Amino acid sequence: MKLAFRHFTRAALLASLLSATALPARSADGITIFDWSGYEDPAFHPAYTEKYGSEPEFSFFGDEEEAFQKLRSGFRADLAHPCSQSVVKWREAGLLEPLDTAKLSSWNDILPGIKAMKGLMSGADGKADFLPFEWGNTVLTYRTDKVKPEEVASLKAFADPKFKDRVSIGDNVDDAYALAALAIGLKDWTAMTDDQFKQASDFLREVHKNVRLYWTDNTDISQAMAGGEVDLAWAWNETATTLTADGVPVAMKKDTAEGLSTWVCGYVRLKGGEGDEATQYDFLNAITDPGISAYMVESWGYGHANARGMAAVDPKILADKGYADVDKFVSNTLFQAPMPIELRQKMIAEFEKIKSGY
Repeated sequence: MKLAFRHFTRAALLASLLSATALPARSADGITIFDWSGYEDPAFHPAYTEKYGSEPEFSFFGDEEEAFQKLRSGFRADLAHPCSQSVVKWREAGLLEPLDTAKLSSWNDILPGIKAMKGLMSGADGKADFLPFEWGNTVLTYRTDKVKPEEVASLKAFADPKFKDRVSIGDNVDDAYALAALAIGLKDWTAMTDDQFKQASDFLREVHKNVRLYWTDNTDISQAMAGGEVDLAWAWNETATTLTADGVPVAMKKDTAEGLSTWVCGYVRLKGGEGDEATQYDFLNAITDPGISAYMVESWGYGHANARGMAAVDPKILADKGYADVDKFVSNTLFQAPMPIELRQKMIAEFEKIKSGY
């Protein structure tokens, strides 16, 4: 989900908003990857670049619903990068091609906790179709020079009138309702009742009164916080990681009373992809190589799905980024697990109303 000033480009995001039927450019023997902007970073797949002497083609989406609709409308690519809350929807829509796990060099090295997640790496038929890549949080993030820790001890701070015009949350239905579910005391959104849905939506309406910016990618929120426009954000680990590295006084508040949200994202093969199958597997093996883990943790603030790679990361770096104790990392969290499609459609429709002021 993505790298601040160093990796994101507005042009890439705008390119993702082209016609749903437009086909991406493709080199004669290359593959096309439908991805979040920023993951084209060559440091994520050095073995691929070394072997082929070039980069794969990338086409970008702003969020998974946009990606889903484009794929349903005929957009073609070979690989894509959905996250835990969307993979079942993509699977049930018939978008995914099964993975040949014998061709995946790190399949057996996926972190046990991720492997154990029901319905994530394979469907009810037992066919594998999702290769985990990275995992992390959406978490309360604040300017330490303008906000005191005690002022953000609760996620309800997002709706506090004193933060009017100083708040930003993602233009992303999953992160928005993860925040709202946590704020009303719900950790399992798959069991959300109609009453809880109303409570969560009402909370987001209160938050909307304070929102200065609904950020679309990490560049938006990073620039807003660095420039002093926003003091309080619901953001990914990456935001604080990159801003801190740039000397901006920002911190994550992981110990709010209600907790934080955790997600897992990964790669899938898409039906209808025209790229060479062996080349696709070379890319998948490159991004799950254990040598990527240290870069993922230190530069992006995310965890890598490869257990061997994570075990080899400097313990001090793991501790600094909050990954020293995985059990603690996922405690007091709402996991963005796959939810009933009907509920997600309700969230999508309601969030659009909320952003429009209704």
